[in-house]
Amino acid sequence: MLNIKDSVAVITGGASGIGFSMAQYWVEKGGKVVLADINPESLKIAKQKLKTNVATIECNVTKEKDCTKLADFAMETFGAINLVVPSAGIINDSLMLNIDRETGKVKSKMSLEQFTSVININLTGVFLTIRECMEKMINHDCEGLICLISSTGSLGTAGQINYSSTKAAVSVMPKVVTAELFRRKMAHKIRCVAIAPGYVRTPILEGMNKKALDYILNKIPINRLIEPEEIASLTGELFRNQALTGDVFFIHGGLRLDSKG
Repeated sequence: MLNIKDSVAVITGGASGIGFSMAQYWVEKGGKVVLADINPESLKIAKQKLKTNVATIECNVTKEKDCTKLADFAMETFGAINLVVPSAGIINDSLMLNIDRETGKVKSKMSLEQFTSVININLTGVFLTIRECMEKMINHDCEGLICLISSTGSLGTAGQINYSSTKAAVSVMPKVVTAELFRRKMAHKIRCVAIAPGYVRTPILEGMNKKALDYILNKIPINRLIEPEEIASLTGELFRNQALTGDVFFIHGGLRLDSKG
């Protein structure tokens, strides 16, 4: 079993939402955190809230040089990388083809920019983040976990062909990364998993109109949203338990999307 105390976590998209909750959990358990985000003001506020054992860096995960700088910064600041959580992500929803109900003709379609904006952050950004951090982990003999953030959206959600595609791609990464490390007899030292949350209590969801939110809650057997702290807790257990690797772990309150079983 690994110990969180004094372990170093690198978290992108860490100034808010799931990323911040993970950082907060890590610090409370005695760990150290490198918090990365594209928004410098949000980073400043996050650092003030966490108070101790945290270092922040502005990072655009779609930029290769920024991800390299992030990994270098973590090593220079804390001397190790033990957990990597690439939680930076966006949504930019739209039907691929919006068909008019009356005419049956296409009246609009998802733009290339809508598609690539999500791919660039949610997929390319994840690739760059874990590639650069894993290189440091290997070269500096660090032990730990790569914890990717997938989603129940990886199973396919209408209006999210861009988002669902990225999360489906992220879902296969633990198997690929584990296989590559296994070939070099390193899979016991650096493990890779993915967490796939369902509907999480975030400002976006909480800001929905009550009818839409009730519709979502009606799909969830536990009858509530998932708390970000619950995702952070699962991450901690995945880090500690060295038997867990190469797989996707769903945390969705029993959600079955559009089916009640």
